[in-house]
Amino acid sequence: MALMRVKFTKMHGLGNDFIVLDARDKTLPVLSKETIRALSDRTMGIGCDQFLILESHAEATVRMRIFNADGGEVEACGNAARAIGLLLGEPATIATAGGLISTTPQDAGIAVDMGEPRFDWDAIPLAYPMDTAAMPVGWDMLEKPLAVNVGNPHVIFFVDDCDAVPLDSLGPQIETDPLFPHRINVNVASVVDRQTLRLRVWERGVGLTRACGTGACATAIAAMRRGLVERDVTVHLPGGPLRITWGENNRITMTGPATEAFRGSFELDDYP
Repeated sequence: MALMRVKFTKMHGLGNDFIVLDARDKTLPVLSKETIRALSDRTMGIGCDQFLILESHAEATVRMRIFNADGGEVEACGNAARAIGLLLGEPATIATAGGLISTTPQDAGIAVDMGEPRFDWDAIPLAYPMDTAAMPVGWDMLEKPLAVNVGNPHVIFFVDDCDAVPLDSLGPQIETDPLFPHRINVNVASVVDRQTLRLRVWERGVGLTRACGTGACATAIAAMRRGLVERDVTVHLPGGPLRITWGENNRITMTGPATEAFRGSFELDDYP
């Protein structure tokens, strides 16, 4: 039986890295969670935060399926959208499980229309009703967060110094709390001034990450909702800055760089 060799592209957005498989003009076998986890492993596989599969779509330029490194499929990823926008090289629409988004190449990188934020408790979703602008809950030093869905669910805590928060221990506790039936992405942010935020993210199914595009969007929207910043801000993550704008039309635009690292191929039978 002939072995199946699969081509891939390795990309990243501010250090949030991806394995990209292009299945628009070919049929790939269904990849199991175990296979995706093996390919995403940084020691025994290629290594990535998210695993992306591109497919043809009747109403969009491309369909993007997104899998975290643990093999679980998720709704949206802003950094991945910028990477695919770079790969396509022209204005495009991308269908995701979180909705339809659009990308536009610009001098400053790739601009992504991330759609409209959702604030209702059952749109996050939460396990029971509460005010998502000031949630009456807390975990140790992290209290009274905001929650917002920007294609995937986020909870945001504002603190004096985001670098001082032990996010490696609190992140997994909050991610898997029963309050969040679909688990949650955890953001801790500090306000520098009315145009600038600093942010660290514990990403659902990934862990601590150098950058999270939807996390930057969610955090900026949360800060704007509380009146802490203007509606056009720069969010500084460990991997670098992203510009987030919340337009008068209620839509979020994220602008930042994306990079193609290298291309290669692998034998599918090597990853059971």
